[in-house]
Amino acid sequence: MGIYSYITGTVIDKGEDKIVIENNGIGYEIICPYSISGSLSAIGDEAKVWIYQSVREDDITLYGFSTPQMKEMFLSLIEVSGIGPKVAHSICSQVEPDRFALAVVGGDVNYLTSVKGLGKKGAERIVLELKDKLKKAGIGAGKASASIIAPSKGVPETTGDSGIISDAVEALVVLGYKEQVAAEAISSCYEEGNTLQDLIKKALKSLAR
Repeated sequence: MGIYSYITGTVIDKGEDKIVIENNGIGYEIICPYSISGSLSAIGDEAKVWIYQSVREDDITLYGFSTPQMKEMFLSLIEVSGIGPKVAHSICSQVEPDRFALAVVGGDVNYLTSVKGLGKKGAERIVLELKDKLKKAGIGAGKASASIIAPSKGVPETTGDSGIISDAVEALVVLGYKEQVAAEAISSCYEEGNTLQDLIKKALKSLAR
């Protein structure tokens, strides 16, 4: 686990695979593909970059993210056996957190294998180990999460929406959020007729605030 959470400073440089942020006279070179850094401020403007510090015997690297949700996705990925920071960061640069969580909860290995640099075995391992994380947390069927939300929103647990609610909570847990926090976020965003991906997206936006 890195010791830094984020850095705020002036954007000094942007490249295809890095960004330089100056803070208190120090320029921090951060690995950050343009697919991520492109949504950050322009050169000369202030920016906030969420970072992870990877420390190895012969290397210290900062990986950058445009949102805390993207960083949470990265942290979940590096817990998977065989997925190092470089591969995890590459996945984050190609897939939005809500779509990634949807793929894991739905066991959509085919979608994950469309990510450049991720083979079928790696995709299967991600789904297997992150779903196992849900089981260990006692979240498997999602009934507890649905019961937290459904009564307060007037949604009977027997409706189809309770299944979407449960899956949405599981998706947020996959991204590193505690079940209670995930359930509260889903509860605050739930509207009848939401698709699963819409509900996940709205909950992530509310958590970002």
